[in-house]
Amino acid sequence: MTRQLLPIALAAAVAFPALASAADIQPPPRIIVSGEGEATVAPDMAILSLSVMREAKSAREALDANNDAMAAVIAAMKSAGIAERDLQTAGIQINPRYNYTSKADGSQEAELVAYQVTNTLSVRVRDVDKTGEILDKAVSLGVNQGGGIAFTNDNPKATITEARKKAVADAMAKAKTLAEAAGVSLGKVLEIADQNVAPVPMPMAAKSFDAARSAVPVQAGENSYNVQVTVTFELR
Repeated sequence: MTRQLLPIALAAAVAFPALASAADIQPPPRIIVSGEGEATVAPDMAILSLSVMREAKSAREALDANNDAMAAVIAAMKSAGIAERDLQTAGIQINPRYNYTSKADGSQEAELVAYQVTNTLSVRVRDVDKTGEILDKAVSLGVNQGGGIAFTNDNPKATITEARKKAVADAMAKAKTLAEAAGVSLGKVLEIADQNVAPVPMPMAAKSFDAARSAVPVQAGENSYNVQVTVTFELR
């Protein structure tokens, strides 16, 4: 072996055993547990879905009638204190309406009788106490379809943080119980992962609008924020 290759051979002889030893090292034992935390808070915002439907012989006439009605609704929303940024058109639909007549041979004959135009407006009401008043005013001005309502929070970070702390505490309590039952002790936390669950919107049927006589009675209740976490602990 030449003198130039001798140092390389010696280095390889030292490195290979070290690599083999590293490969034999097993990861420390660990335990993975899940925890859940919940925190509630009163909603501070309502999101309404209000639809105006108008029907006429032609699409143009139906659209013009719908435009007039929706313009009145939007003006009323603004006069009630709803900001421009809290009003958003959610969709416009133009659909023909047919009458179907059964024929002697079993087939049906379609007759175009009218066009229906539906315009849907999404409204964020930041003063929850005004929700019933806003609904009543909208119906009085021509809202006759839709009626979805969801109560939410503009900034739920503090509530989610509280739920997250409860979830981690729940996971740690579970891990401690399992470790004690197995006769081992918990080591350091190796990994934490969490998943947020938002509140479910509460729908209001359109027929509730039809029965409106004064301000619609609305109960906001509480929003519940749930957080689930998965925590990995080292075992000793």
